[in-house]
Amino acid sequence: MAYQITLITPEEKDRLTSRFMPSVRYEIKSEIYGCCIKLLSDDPALRDTWQENFYSMSQNIRSHGRMFVFRDPEHPPDTVFYDPQTRTAFLLNFGYYGWIKSLALSLAGDILEEEHAIFSVHGALVDSTGNGICLTGTSGAGKTTQTYGLLRYPRSRIVSDDWFFCRVFGPEILSYGSEKNFYIRHDLASVWKEFGGMVREEEYDRNDRAVADIRWVIGKGRLLPMTTLKTLIILKREPSDRNTVQSLSPDVALSLLQKNNFFNPHFLVSTPYKTAIRSAYMKELLDRTTIYEVNTTGTPAETQKMIRSLVGIPQDDSASE
Repeated sequence: MAYQITLITPEEKDRLTSRFMPSVRYEIKSEIYGCCIKLLSDDPALRDTWQENFYSMSQNIRSHGRMFVFRDPEHPPDTVFYDPQTRTAFLLNFGYYGWIKSLALSLAGDILEEEHAIFSVHGALVDSTGNGICLTGTSGAGKTTQTYGLLRYPRSRIVSDDWFFCRVFGPEILSYGSEKNFYIRHDLASVWKEFGGMVREEEYDRNDRAVADIRWVIGKGRLLPMTTLKTLIILKREPSDRNTVQSLSPDVALSLLQKNNFFNPHFLVSTPYKTAIRSAYMKELLDRTTIYEVNTTGTPAETQKMIRSLVGIPQDDSASE
């Protein structure tokens, strides 16, 4: 991860707030799975993208967490200061919206995991006939490509393409999305042509991404607020490994997740205490799901076929089956 997070005290937070507050032009309150996260910035483009991405929150609700996003010549690119006591973050000189929105989700996650026993998963979540399928893993392993590949089947539905929240209810893991629209890649249509044309060319940012309403392609009824998580698929891309798919036990999977910081590079706080509660939550998730590791060294179509065979989604994209 290119950005650096520095934890600060409430006194340092007050100093930074005093510095940036006079420049605030926009204060946008958004709802992220029950948390009111407030964006403070002077950037109209960021304001518009943020409002397309997240659900709005009443201005009468007090914020649970705050994010100041500004340009500041006194600091290097992609600098983050975070006060965990007041849940206030300062993001300075960020050029990539994907990191901003991930840190907003992480801010909500920081609140939820300590105060409400709700934990974050940095992964996509697709529903197939009531069964939730999570795709997570290393960066560049094909999570986004394979997620949208599953959506080509008309009876599959999506909860999240990047990040979701989980709660343990008895034997089940109920999992919830929190984004109104998703931040997609421009090249998605080069793999799955169905997803072309969702965004006008001039709306893509300098990272060739844009927030898009995928309902235009898949239909309004196929974006769900929640599902029950049943299958966890960990993606990797290792050409030297000849194994394409293997089943993992909960203990082996937990060790793999811990080794890779739960495949989440966006945690604002990574203390031993935080790692312990995340490990405890993840153990409960793993004990209630079927777990596979998939090596995505084949073509996207080959990997898609393999994933569908694991989760029982037909290879034929017709809805008649």
